[in-house]
Amino acid sequence: MAENKNSLVKELTKGIIKENPTLVMLLGMCPTLAVTTQAMNGIGMGLATTFVLLGSNIVISALRKVIPDKVRIPAFIVIIASFVTLIGFLLEGFVPALYDSLGIYLTLITVNCIIFGRAEMFASKNGVIASAFDAIGMGIGFTIALFLMGSIREIIGAGQWMGMTIPVLHDDPMLLFIMPAGGFFTLGMIIAAVNKLSKKKPPKEISCEGCPNAEACGKGGDCQ
Repeated sequence: MAENKNSLVKELTKGIIKENPTLVMLLGMCPTLAVTTQAMNGIGMGLATTFVLLGSNIVISALRKVIPDKVRIPAFIVIIASFVTLIGFLLEGFVPALYDSLGIYLTLITVNCIIFGRAEMFASKNGVIASAFDAIGMGIGFTIALFLMGSIREIIGAGQWMGMTIPVLHDDPMLLFIMPAGGFFTLGMIIAAVNKLSKKKPPKEISCEGCPNAEACGKGGDCQ
């Protein structure tokens, strides 16, 4: 029982830090760069993606033994698109301002590589509970990354944050940060900071061990 709990905790926390989909795995770059001009947009997109990720992971995991392998991908897309449609209706009905701010990027959650990747790599191979924890962890990690980016860009680029005016910065904001170039710059700085804090370093040697093409390239296991 303790081992099972530890496994679920691991699935929950890996997406927040170790395997953060945005800051570590570099997935979901389109919404990350497009909607993070404001912190609230980042939260909205992150939570909407988490909702879709959680729902699709649960359904795909529950049906993993029923869905034929030949139609696996189309089935995944239909399931994901259904949850995207649902969250779209909910946001349009209850939070229309956020719905308008997210625009087309809300619909594009359907083809978000984070969601499809977790469906293919995890939910289709694991149980419902583990898949739910995986989805929540990845969703929280994605939301944190978007909120952090949105906060930095909004504070420096607009001189405000979550509706509050920031003294000095509001009078002379750096508009570059709310432009596309500012998104790339902010993302790069955050990723650099995360790598520095985690003391992540590139490998000194690259091995061919485990590579399916090792024998074909003639290097065997002696690559460096």
